[in-house]
Amino acid sequence: MTDYSQLVVKPLDTHHDRARFRCGVPSLDDYIQKQASQDVKRRISRVFVATTAEHPEVLVGYYTLSTLSIELSQLPSTVARKLPRHPIPAVLLGRLAIDRIAQGHGVGSILLADAIKRTLAVSDEIAIYAMVVDAIDERAQGFYEQFGFSQLSSEGRRLFLPLKAI
Repeated sequence: MTDYSQLVVKPLDTHHDRARFRCGVPSLDDYIQKQASQDVKRRISRVFVATTAEHPEVLVGYYTLSTLSIELSQLPSTVARKLPRHPIPAVLLGRLAIDRIAQGHGVGSILLADAIKRTLAVSDEIAIYAMVVDAIDERAQGFYEQFGFSQLSSEGRRLFLPLKAI
């Protein structure tokens, strides 16, 4: 049985075997297999992958980070009234996916913690108010909500977590 508690999380590289990744959501599988390296090259997003020490080429999971601005009108009024009247800087956790063989072993929590840690490190250098996610379904929304994310606007499943709450 594989030990997923000691994952190695690094930026996506050419030696990673993206073709074998299967999380069960076709759009997330297609992204890592066909689009991710292009987005990295074009500086559209950064892709971070989790592997095990025993098999550093096999992807256990991945997530993406990019920048985003939040319109004040999207924030809850209790939050918005305390902020300046212009778009608020944020980071977008665009995708987070775990290979089927690793699902249910806490890998999603480890990757979310890694994404938050990276975001906090960058926020020491540039302004970032919150992390934003687009939950793909109700199950994903519940996952993020257990870590303190709350609904950004009344439409859809866009959630946010102010960095000061971490």
